[in-house]
Amino acid sequence: MKLPRFRNRYLQLIILALWPIAAFPADYLVYFGTRDSGPGRGFSLAHFDSVTGAMTQPAVIEPAVGPAFFMIHPNGKHLYTVNTLGLNVPGEGKVSAYSIDTKTGHLTLINSQPSGGSNPAQVNFDRTGHFLFVANYNGGNVAVFPILPDGSLGARTAFDQHTGKSVTPDRAQQAYAHSMFADPTNHFVLNPDLGLDRIYVYKFDEKTGTLAPNDPAYFTDHPGSGPRHLAFSPDGKFVYAAHEIANVVGVYRWDSAKGVLTELQSISTLPPDFKDKSTAAEIQVHPSGRFLYVSNRGEDGMTVYSVDTATGRLTYLQNIPTQGKTPRNFTLDPTGHWLLASNQESNSAIVYSVDQATGKLTQVGPLATLSAAPFCERFVAVPASSAGPK
Repeated sequence: MKLPRFRNRYLQLIILALWPIAAFPADYLVYFGTRDSGPGRGFSLAHFDSVTGAMTQPAVIEPAVGPAFFMIHPNGKHLYTVNTLGLNVPGEGKVSAYSIDTKTGHLTLINSQPSGGSNPAQVNFDRTGHFLFVANYNGGNVAVFPILPDGSLGARTAFDQHTGKSVTPDRAQQAYAHSMFADPTNHFVLNPDLGLDRIYVYKFDEKTGTLAPNDPAYFTDHPGSGPRHLAFSPDGKFVYAAHEIANVVGVYRWDSAKGVLTELQSISTLPPDFKDKSTAAEIQVHPSGRFLYVSNRGEDGMTVYSVDTATGRLTYLQNIPTQGKTPRNFTLDPTGHWLLASNQESNSAIVYSVDQATGKLTQVGPLATLSAAPFCERFVAVPASSAGPK
């Protein structure tokens, strides 16, 4: 049984959520990335069983400099990553393209391009898969690169430098571009800037890969909130933003014709009784659109919300520990039945089952151990011809 493909990724996700789990491969590769360089740093690989949620012990397969955030191309054949030298290390970062051998999991470097600024924090694709976006955190700028037919990255097609500051001492005295997200129409790209407390909106030309400021050019967020990452609802009507500094999720109505955000709600990412220091990190919407997940570094847990799909508003459901320190990024597996999170400061990863009726999480199996601080994790389906016991 083959899952249909649609150009609109969010229509694909709705159908994916309704599709029987038997339609998915049982065997997936799981890649983990780290920041900085040195022993144990780079890419690690494990196998994941989408029927049971069992994951094998990750092992380092490819040394690399700072693959702290990476994405798998929709074709499943290429991986694109930032190469960051570290948060306080000067010098321009890179973005790199790898080919994936889905039979063995081996990665082969295709090429790299200068990212355009220091400490690149995130990469993402436009909706056609023809362009790669990068947000340079310390550089305070964003750039776009074409993805060529062989999977390599071409010379950049767009660049924009942010300037200014906001109110938070030490965290908002300059621009800190954190991430890039194409809207479902592929006509706009949203870019949260943590340092300026803004969500920039660009007009995007999917033929040329160029960016132009929208009117208005940005949404002015709450002073000191620190917008970090975004997630669209599957129907494209709502946007959810994880605010790192304020530890809240912002809920916005998205006008896809004008490229305008309208705030609807702000809700805490932390349990009511938690009073210590913490910072929100990753945010993702379940493929069904009915649940939303956020990771908290410091509180060291996952927070789960139900989503009113008619209004976009969130209701707190659960907070569950990640059984480690500093969970940064996490990801839902392609079936939507499992969530995988990694703990940066305790070198571990945890698998949760996702209750399809309530959205709540339950830990499955023991923690997996990694050789160095894991920052990011991604799934790749193993072809049926090569899948089997590992």
